[in-house]
Amino acid sequence: MMAYVTFRYAQGDDRPYWAITAADLTTLSIYMGLIFGCLHWLSNLITDVSGIRRMPYAFIVAFKGLFLLLGALTLAYITNWLNSWDNAEQFAATSQILTAHVLNAPSAQTLIAYLVLVRTGLAFIEQMGLLVGPRVLLNIGMGKYHKPRYEERIFLFLDMVSSTAHAEALGDYRFSRLIQDCFDLLSDVVTQNQGEIYRYVGDAVLISWPQRHRSRARLCLNVYFDFVQTLYWNRHYFQKEYGFVPKFKAAAHGGQVVAALVGVYKQEISFFSDVLNTLARLQDQCGPLGCQMLVSDQVKEALDDDHSYDLLSLGPIRLKGKQQEIEVFSVSRTYSAAGPQSSPQEF
Repeated sequence: MMAYVTFRYAQGDDRPYWAITAADLTTLSIYMGLIFGCLHWLSNLITDVSGIRRMPYAFIVAFKGLFLLLGALTLAYITNWLNSWDNAEQFAATSQILTAHVLNAPSAQTLIAYLVLVRTGLAFIEQMGLLVGPRVLLNIGMGKYHKPRYEERIFLFLDMVSSTAHAEALGDYRFSRLIQDCFDLLSDVVTQNQGEIYRYVGDAVLISWPQRHRSRARLCLNVYFDFVQTLYWNRHYFQKEYGFVPKFKAAAHGGQVVAALVGVYKQEISFFSDVLNTLARLQDQCGPLGCQMLVSDQVKEALDDDHSYDLLSLGPIRLKGKQQEIEVFSVSRTYSAAGPQSSPQEF
């Protein structure tokens, strides 16, 4: 917006009467940029916290563009009215003149075209970022994974406990709403812990972190236990809507994977490695071992010196379909880290 104002008024002499020097024009650019930046932020906030976020993408894009457009016209109207302050008897006539002036002014028409094109384009990009993930969209745009490349990553596999029984009791529609509610809460937790949602698989979800430094393993554990705590805080809502509070089990594993962009008409970044197969087998052991979360020795070794979690070795275990045994650890959060309001899940 600041660049637009600078460019627009640099092309002619119809700048505001007080914008005499380049410094005045810079001040106007900053002023307009801050105002429209706030309108941009407010339109995103309204979309995120209201039921609009579950409406069709085309409607959301149109809403954001229209919101900023109405804000711009309101601002222009108020500014012109203040500059042409008149008494109450002439207010109606002044109002009509200002309305015509605002709508017919070349600068206002240019601004309307700018807002419609640029804001709608930004809203579309924002929605695409929500659809595939902001980092995935950026990586696809930069061509980072057009050629397969090796990466070190940590993966977290979350799965709902007793999902088949819940689906039969609730029916397909209400069960899908349950999954939406759960993953809506999970999304904020993942963002706070710098994770990337790799894939949704029914009532399960895969989350990953680039293993650049040791804190990533701790963030992986944080996601699961913060999510459990969030579900507990919202237990009254779930009890009212579905008759129970959903529970999740999880497993974490890491190692070297190959990342590549696959597909033509529908593209996604996929990871190829035995790490994911091992992760799925490890998560299957949560029920038999009676644990809410299991991690491999690779994840334990990647943890920093953090005393927020207690890891108990369950010994070497041969997972289904594997020739070699891996050491498995159960994880629990210490009381001081969990806080007095949290409640551990029971299996």
